[in-house]
Amino acid sequence: MTEASTPPLADFGTYRNIVDLIAERGEVAPNHIAFRIKQNGALVDVTTEEFVSTVRAVAKGLIAQGVQAEDRIATQGATSYSWTIADIASLWAGAIVVPIFDTSSPDQVQHILRSSNSVAAFAGTEEQRRGIASQIGEKIWSLDEHGMSALKAAGQHVTDEQLDERRVGVNLDDVATLVFTSGTEGMPKGAIITHRNLIGQVLNIGADYGELVHDRGSTLIFLPLAHVLARGLQLICLTAGMRISYESDPAQAVGALTTLRPTFLVVVPRVLERIRDRIAEQARSKRLGWVWRDAEQTAIAWGRMLEERQHMTANPSRSLKLRHATYDRLFFAKVRDLVGGQIDYLLSGAAPLNSNLNLLFRGMGLEVIEGYGLTESTAPLTGNRPGNNYAGTVGPPTPGHTVRISPEGEVLARGIGISPGYDGIDNSTTMVDGFIRTGDLGTLDSEGRLTITGRLSETIVTSGGKTISPQKWESNVAQDPLVAHAVMVGDSRPYPGALIFLDQEEAAKHGITSTNDGQFLDDTIPASILTAIRRANQLVAAPERVKRIKILLMDMAPGSDFVTPTMKLRRSRVIQKLSASIDELYERGMSV
Repeated sequence: MTEASTPPLADFGTYRNIVDLIAERGEVAPNHIAFRIKQNGALVDVTTEEFVSTVRAVAKGLIAQGVQAEDRIATQGATSYSWTIADIASLWAGAIVVPIFDTSSPDQVQHILRSSNSVAAFAGTEEQRRGIASQIGEKIWSLDEHGMSALKAAGQHVTDEQLDERRVGVNLDDVATLVFTSGTEGMPKGAIITHRNLIGQVLNIGADYGELVHDRGSTLIFLPLAHVLARGLQLICLTAGMRISYESDPAQAVGALTTLRPTFLVVVPRVLERIRDRIAEQARSKRLGWVWRDAEQTAIAWGRMLEERQHMTANPSRSLKLRHATYDRLFFAKVRDLVGGQIDYLLSGAAPLNSNLNLLFRGMGLEVIEGYGLTESTAPLTGNRPGNNYAGTVGPPTPGHTVRISPEGEVLARGIGISPGYDGIDNSTTMVDGFIRTGDLGTLDSEGRLTITGRLSETIVTSGGKTISPQKWESNVAQDPLVAHAVMVGDSRPYPGALIFLDQEEAAKHGITSTNDGQFLDDTIPASILTAIRRANQLVAAPERVKRIKILLMDMAPGSDFVTPTMKLRRSRVIQKLSASIDELYERGMSV
């Protein structure tokens, strides 16, 4: 199959802009608990009516402070309730929101402010305020209760009629937000997201995923709200009535889950890897490592059986059933408790999810729904669904979208969520025959499910003419807890090699150190890494097997030089800045 489509499930009705949906929710369910947030160390419930009232008051303040319709307002700060107030209030005032990642470098911030022509901003810290002020001046408000209160006070003389005039003046094809890509291949570009894009996605995803997002459930958002996935999720939850909480520090998210006990959670694969690694580490500390390894294989087998049940009669063997029941008491129930004990589904996006990791969590009683999307598709483009959920694929197109595979294997897309283009630059090469070029490589199966196989720009061509897509090999090696990222190299080289970046926390546990430039000090390859590399080599064709590696230990935190805020590797920057290390790899790298 080379093309698959899913028809829309919802139409736009009389909605003119995304704010109409939020205003309607305030009228339909004013007393519903929309948020549970931390204030002065305690959890406080916020009703839809209270939220809408605060948003309207802040929006009036923006108008009083001189914000005009279609002005561009930048927002930089950690994920929080105040971020959401600033976002929706800006939209209510008729402005265009320009989100900036909390971890963006000063150069990236200046580039986004300059490229977007932002005239005002919200800032989460004093350092962020100073950085923004150097580009746009002093029309900057604090992204906290003090900043919101100041705006509410400033807007007291603005009438309801003046505010509503701003809202009704915004139409479907007007720009709602400029979302700058995370910059894996250079400086970020501003994708235009219209109100039509947002409404289309909110209504159709809400209609298609009612089992996940509903007014009886709750979620915790800890991904950056500057990312289109987290922001889109928030809008869907707001309009569906799902209670929202926030955790600004992703490192504290697991701890917050046991308190807030959400029913639904959006994660990136690294979060699932860390949960698995935490359980494995606890087992090893109790000298039960071998028991956990068998439990892990049991859960994967159970997850595979559950997957097969979707399309055929599948029952566990007596042995598997017994082992699963035993390990559920020993491990799996504790994993479910670790994430709050109430999770119905996990949604994984933003990066590829290893299929065995998916099956592991499913087998432990935590079903993971993997999806795929882009900034340019306003998040979800394809997605698995309950009852039609297959590990290794990212599912069929979401309602209102068509996916096509080009003759070169590139994934092309069109539909309700697709951006009209990038702001202020030539868009002539981004579209082909009415489809946006994603830059990803993929295949469609007979049921229209998409499998992502790599990036067009990441394809390696060896000196022998062999074309290699490195994603499968890299993903398998990165399953080792010691590995933060594995980067296959080999362009114009006789065979593939790899840079292996160690996870700093795990390396510290093993007493592994490095020089200031990240050079690994121990000549001995950690045994688990060598095992992971050999296992990954067995899963690919002989010419695609890595023969030499170089191990590095350096900062690979989200927002660092080599990793985007959403934990995607900046491959081109790695290859450019570490060219000397790659040369050294081929001269005297460790053989595997």
